[in-house]
Amino acid sequence: MSGKKYIYAFEEGDGKNKILLGGKGANLCEMTQIGLNVPPGFTITTEACLAYLEKNQLPDGLMDGIRVHMLALEKKTGKGFGSGENPLLVSVRSGSAMSMPGMMDTILNLGLNEMSLPGLIKQTGNERFAYDAYRRFIQLFGKIALGIGDEHFDERMVAIKRKYGAPLDVDLTAAHLKELAREFLSIVERHSGKPFPQNPFEQLEISVGAVFRSWSGKRAVDYRKQFRITREQANGTAVNVCTMVFGNMGNDSGTGVGFTRNPGTGENLIYGEYLTNAQGEDVVAGIRTPKAIAEMADEMPDIYDQLMELRNRLESHYHEVQDFEFTIEKGSLYCLQPATAK
Repeated sequence: MSGKKYIYAFEEGDGKNKILLGGKGANLCEMTQIGLNVPPGFTITTEACLAYLEKNQLPDGLMDGIRVHMLALEKKTGKGFGSGENPLLVSVRSGSAMSMPGMMDTILNLGLNEMSLPGLIKQTGNERFAYDAYRRFIQLFGKIALGIGDEHFDERMVAIKRKYGAPLDVDLTAAHLKELAREFLSIVERHSGKPFPQNPFEQLEISVGAVFRSWSGKRAVDYRKQFRITREQANGTAVNVCTMVFGNMGNDSGTGVGFTRNPGTGENLIYGEYLTNAQGEDVVAGIRTPKAIAEMADEMPDIYDQLMELRNRLESHYHEVQDFEFTIEKGSLYCLQPATAK
């Protein structure tokens, strides 16, 4: 690999080097190193992005490096990437040195295929959850990695809900979601001319390239122009590959967003909202009404205590108000992507 180090595990990246690791990657490294419960992962640098954009292909040796780091993730989690028994799934998220909300891309549940799907059902004992994760992944991958518009998937979702008289997504059963996933797979094949990739490393390679490309996509370029973000401030996007944790595994799971204090009034109280049995995008999608974090003290007192400890550690470390995302998986709290609150 051309002598350049393109990949840093969260345990080894320099949390101050946002130009190299992007804001999100640097924060994930820093939080891991101060002992917060962050799902294991690694960051592919902005330099790898620039090398990709120069030649429109991943730099030599990058995929080999990714394989080595995926092997390390398998060891840390005790799971196998693409395994039919105990599958490891990852998210692939962009992150530039300057925050560009909504401009850059994320793919969740990567690593699902016809073999690992039964493994996820076995692992969780929850067929509905597994098919829900699969249909979300197919849509995100189709949209971000293959450029297939959301509307194709959304039309099928509306049609399935109508067909089975389900007012909300949560009213669809495992069988309905299985049918939906099959329809999503055929949308991908129809629009891309190829079947949905089953090899998890192929999924990962295509996704990393797609996130790098999003840096020079129209939305991101227009955003940088509008906010006068210069190359010195942010050049290229990093890619964060992070073990998936699931907030939609039942009522002891959930997801939310928080501020370490009230962003409107500055009052020294945790502020934010959460949903039980939901995945991250459900909170911001407005499909269900989230609850105020204060309610968690009664509903999930143990998690609420963990959240208070997390809040205190974030503030004492960063000395500034932080906003952060969190996921609760089967009673364990994980901290995802904190940032200094705007």
